[in-house]
Amino acid sequence: MQRRTCILASLAVGVAAVLGVAFVGCGRPPQMGADEEVFSAVDALFTAVTARDEKLLGQCEQRLRTLKDAGKLPPDAATYLDDVIRKAHAGRWQAAAEKLYTFMMAQRRDGAGEHPARKKDQGRSHPAKH
Repeated sequence: MQRRTCILASLAVGVAAVLGVAFVGCGRPPQMGADEEVFSAVDALFTAVTARDEKLLGQCEQRLRTLKDAGKLPPDAATYLDDVIRKAHAGRWQAAAEKLYTFMMAQRRDGAGEHPARKKDQGRSHPAKH
């Protein structure tokens, strides 16, 4: 009887560990940080993936690797983006685009300077606002 209880307890701990790892793995995509170069590189990656452009994809891959090596792109975000790139290289463009879109929508721009496109737009009057 005592052996059966020990086996059941071990099994319960094992199941809990597997479920815990699965639950943690299903969390939000990692954050890419507030660096404008990284933001621009991820934006270019989105263009490459949605345009299904192999040449641009390769350029983006190199640019992101350089940013990671420079410490501007966090390792977990780099790993996530590497998976996007792998999917695209494998011809799974739609899956890559969806994964990248999910990544981009999960980003918090805390502490980031304003995006350059918005800075250029400041001070301009918009016809619709008159």
